[in-house]
Parts: sequence; C-alpha cells; structure tokens
Amino acid sequence: MVGSLLKRLGYSLQANRKTLEGSGHADRDEQFQHIAGMVKDAIAAKQPAISVDTKKKELVGAFKNGGREYQPAGSPEPVNVHDFVDPKLGRAAPYGVYDIADDKGWVSVGIDNDTAAFAVNAIRLWWIDMGRERYSQAHTLTITADGGGSNGSRLRLWKVELQKLADELGLTIIVLHLPPGTSKWNKIEHRLFSFISRNWRGRPLTDYRTIVELIAATTSTAGHTAVPAG
Repeated sequence: MVGSLLKRLGYSLQANRKTLEGSGHADRDEQFQHIAGMVKDAIAAKQPAISVDTKKKELVGAFKNGGREYQPAGSPEPVNVHDFVDPKLGRAAPYGVYDIADDKGWVSVGIDNDTAAFAVNAIRLWWIDMGRERYSQAHTLTITADGGGSNGSRLRLWKVELQKLADELGLTIIVLHLPPGTSKWNKIEHRLFSFISRNWRGRPLTDYRTIVELIAATTSTAGHTAVPAG
C-alpha cells in the first residue's frame, strides 16, 4: 500500500547521481587552456606529449570483476564470495603512459606499491620501447598528470626521479599537473583506461599473465592500441 501511494505521488526508486562539483576556481578555464596550449605546441613541434596515471588497483585472483561477458546459458564463471586480498597474489597496480599524438598506450603492471620510482620507471620503459623510435629528434618531453598519487605535484620523490630521468635521457621534461578534482579530464582516463576496463569486463583477473594479455588485446575503434610492459 505504501509503495502504491508513493507511486501515485510521483515517487520512484532512484540511485544517487554525481552532479555536485563543489566550488570552482575563477581561473579554472584558463588553467585548462594553458595545459591544452602547451600540449598542442609540443605536438606541433613534433615533440612527445604524454598523459600518465595509475589505473585503479585490481585484485588478482578469482574475484568478481564488474560487467558482463558471454558465457553458456546458466553457466556463469564462479568467483570468490568475499573480496579478501590473496596474500600470495596481492593487487596489481597498472601505471599507464598514453602518447597523445600517436594514440598508443603503454602500461606497466606493478606487483608491489605504487611509488614515484615505479611511475617514473614506467615512463622510462615507454621511452625505451616506443617513444625513442617515434621521437628520434626529441629534446623535450611534456607530461600531463593529476595532482595526487605516485605522480603528485607535491611529492618530492616524483620530482627527484624525473630529474634523474631527464639527466639520463638528455631531455627537458615539462610536467603539467591538472587542478585538484579534475583528474577525470586527464586524457589517459578516457582514451586508455576506459577501453581496458571495457575489454576485461566480467573477466576475473585470475593471475598477472591474464592481466597482461587482456591489456595487450585492448584496442579502440579509432585505432588505439595498448602495450603492456608486464
């Protein structure tokens, strides 16, 4: 009876909707225009411009993975009831490097902590395996990143490791941090990570080999490809 009365009054069951952005900065648009302009100038000069970030850490093992995948009728893949971390397998920390101009991604899958040293080494591996060949005449490297995590704007180790990388590669490294609360606009989020999540939807990440293979199989309709570093 209560349900019927509520329906007559125009009520229905609804989920929360994320629409409240909070307070905005007066110069927010100028900040994004500056970042976009710097990236555009780098690409026009045929210099590498990349977007970096750590994807959400994933449980490794027979755990439920969001989404649905085709299976024989009535035969869903069995997974653990509880999402307790497997002490032997732990969590995977995929750190991505997305080449904005080339529309190609590189992912290093970490098996330990997501640290600044790990983040910078992922950039180093991308450069050795992909960037160096494509940008043989490079003298600068432009990086866009959010302001927290292993590549945080206030993290001293991130800056120290980047300086080591700059000295090692002989490149001037320019880092453009997105303003707080705007990391979803970092290109790697919707041009690389979203396709990886869609590719392994409904697939338990049973081991690291599975994770690497699913990343390697990730493509987009625009021709984007992702390369795992393992």
